[in-house]
Amino acid sequence: MIEGLIIGLVAGLIAGWIMRGEGYGCLWNIVLGLIGGSVGGWLFEKLGISWGGTIGTIGTAVVGAVVVIWLYNMIRGKK
Repeated sequence: MIEGLIIGLVAGLIAGWIMRGEGYGCLWNIVLGLIGGSVGGWLFEKLGISWGGTIGTIGTAVVGAVVVIWLYNMIRGKK
């Protein structure tokens, strides 16, 4: 449980830096990372990509969180 929150925080923070240049705050970073983990896992499964270990889990969550942020920005009309 704690490991998942830490991975979510790290993944959300990295995704925030990639998409915005800064994080979104601790709570939103965790939320984005956790949602991103699910989205990234689904996306990678569909593409037949598999990463292992903690680094792979963080990478998958970061990719998913970037996708979530991108979709959110598209819906809101932000560039």
